[in-house]
Amino acid sequence: MKKFFYLFVFFLFISGSIHAQVEKKVDLKALDNYFAKMVKDWDVPGASIGVVKDGELVFKGNYGVLEKGKKGKPNAQTLYAIASNSKAFTSAIMGMLVQEGKLDWNDKVKKYLPYFAMYDEWVAEHMTIRDILSHRVGLGTFSGDNIWYKSNLTAKEIIERIQYVPQAYEFRSGYGYSNLMYITAGEIIKTITGKSWGQNVKERILGPLGMDRSIYSLKDLDSMGNYAQPHARKDDENYVIPWVDWEYVGATGGLVSSVEDISKWMIFNLNNGIHNSDTLLTKDTRNMVWTPHNNFKVDHTTQDDFDRHFSAYGLGWGLSDYHGRMRVGHTGGYDGFITAINLIPDENLGVVVLTNGVKSPIMAASYYALDTFLGIENGKDWSTDLLKRTNNYAASDTRIADRKAKRVLGTKPSIIPEKMAGEYTSDLCGKITIQEVNGVFKLIFENHPLLSASLTHWHYDVWEIHWEHPQAWFSFGTIKLRTDNNLEVLGFDFDVPNDDFFFEELKPYKK
Repeated sequence: MKKFFYLFVFFLFISGSIHAQVEKKVDLKALDNYFAKMVKDWDVPGASIGVVKDGELVFKGNYGVLEKGKKGKPNAQTLYAIASNSKAFTSAIMGMLVQEGKLDWNDKVKKYLPYFAMYDEWVAEHMTIRDILSHRVGLGTFSGDNIWYKSNLTAKEIIERIQYVPQAYEFRSGYGYSNLMYITAGEIIKTITGKSWGQNVKERILGPLGMDRSIYSLKDLDSMGNYAQPHARKDDENYVIPWVDWEYVGATGGLVSSVEDISKWMIFNLNNGIHNSDTLLTKDTRNMVWTPHNNFKVDHTTQDDFDRHFSAYGLGWGLSDYHGRMRVGHTGGYDGFITAINLIPDENLGVVVLTNGVKSPIMAASYYALDTFLGIENGKDWSTDLLKRTNNYAASDTRIADRKAKRVLGTKPSIIPEKMAGEYTSDLCGKITIQEVNGVFKLIFENHPLLSASLTHWHYDVWEIHWEHPQAWFSFGTIKLRTDNNLEVLGFDFDVPNDDFFFEELKPYKK
């Protein structure tokens, strides 16, 4: 998920020059060569790219490898985790339930989940289906994601903890990308239908569209075969990490798919929810999910790369204009996979980019393909431009280096280390234990076993975290003990600098 929100906002707001538009024949070989060079320049392990035009998959490009250090190559049937691109499937299922008279877009969440609670009782009572699908509920972007990430909690148990996530802005008065709200949507679907989100996706969308290379459970991964391996990045090198189970939060990002299958999904959406002669999404549903429900400010005083006049979030889709044409799209980030889908309905055009690395050129590929098929004359070299921006951002991110530079060597803790051992409780995550094992202090998350770590003294009453499992989105981190005036340990605070998971929200306290 790393940077996928920022990538999403970036492609909504990036500035630059405007190019003229001309009709021209697309040189698919030149496009293929561009993407091949792009994948090498970005050092992403592998990528699969597809372009649909006028109801056909007209371009398939596959680059790099399935797994670093091995020779296997991806193809248009290769499976990648598409993460938050799953959200559009969730809003489509919600639309189908509306069509069946089982739901209304303005229904209150508590009608279906009476236990649903938020930072404010009134807000929880008035929150609607449209609210939770358009990220306008008052929570900050990614706030509370530590509840579900690598968790063994059920969806209901996750939702019951949302009340402890802090308010970031007034209800319906801002934008905060909330995976928790889509997990909530998935549980509403389950409550109404008696079937899981995954079963609904399979029966209502994957089956009818013939998306037989798409799965929602990792249990099916090996039997399907031909899948990419996820990669994280350390010291400017890619390395393989394990797949992580997201089935329990499928509604926010659990789908695994391929270029050929996503092409069917794009064609279906470009055909306004009609597959062959079967209308799966009505006109009202199509218009509802592609209508702005949460608007972003656009700078009308300066020119930008896309001649942009509006930018917004619908229901499961990002919306804007692109050189005078409506653009509908989303991005997705899963441990070791970054992906993007972009549609230009006026041109019956769509682009999907799937990659198996966290330093990913998804928007460079998307923009370049859109510009090429739209005939944007003298279009920008998006790969070079965005790679430079990405590298500059990475170079400017000194959060970890700054913390390491401030370490004071030769200090000792003022608290006897044995005193920090014991059980702690986080309202968000549940029980967290610090336990001494063979002379080493262990940090154990009862509900998040893949976040287990060991601790070593950093300085004063601060201890460094050493994760025992590969982590795609964060690396260095510390905890600082909280005490009373008698130096009795009350709890501890996390400091794990990253853009995606906010450990500082956990605030464990000692029982």
